[in-house]
Amino acid sequence: MNPGCITIYGDPISGNCMKVRFVADRLKIPYCWIEVSVLTAETRNPEFLAINPAGQVPVVVLADGRPLAQSNAIMLHLSEGSSLIPADAYERAIVHQWLFWEQYSHETAIAVRRFQKTYLKRPESEIDPSLKLKGERALALMNRHLVDRSHFVADRLTLADIALIAYTRWADEAGFDLNDWPCVHKWVMRIETELGLQART
Repeated sequence: MNPGCITIYGDPISGNCMKVRFVADRLKIPYCWIEVSVLTAETRNPEFLAINPAGQVPVVVLADGRPLAQSNAIMLHLSEGSSLIPADAYERAIVHQWLFWEQYSHETAIAVRRFQKTYLKRPESEIDPSLKLKGERALALMNRHLVDRSHFVADRLTLADIALIAYTRWADEAGFDLNDWPCVHKWVMRIETELGLQART
């Protein structure tokens, strides 16, 4: 392990983990990636719980040995002083607004449905129907916001875009067809290109 690197503990099936990786890659921050499987409960091992007692990924260990958990907190820390966080105080607050909304109103529907459908293999009849409605409302809100915008804040890539694309680009695995929200679909393709990701949509 390179002592000059941060260490990211994450699972590649998790959008929360991947958005941390997207930020590190975008800002060319050197890191060591250690894969921790959520499906096999590796986050419950004593060794992992010693790093993050909450038993969740992602978590990073900074170069000086200090741990930091929660995906959006990690992204904000890694992006400090970069163009991913607007200098303007109001625009910066709007980025935070989207970060809070993503975790409360977006991830809790789209990510949860995706996990149940794709990884737990649950039939639609065993999935809470309110998750579909909640996800549709989230995507509709995003679509309205993007009607006359290229990005979520400040007409350029910010943490708001990175936070929101992580699970939106996998929405099909949650049972959502992004063709129903054309502005979101175009935005996903645009942000995938800016981040150098292989297109999924």
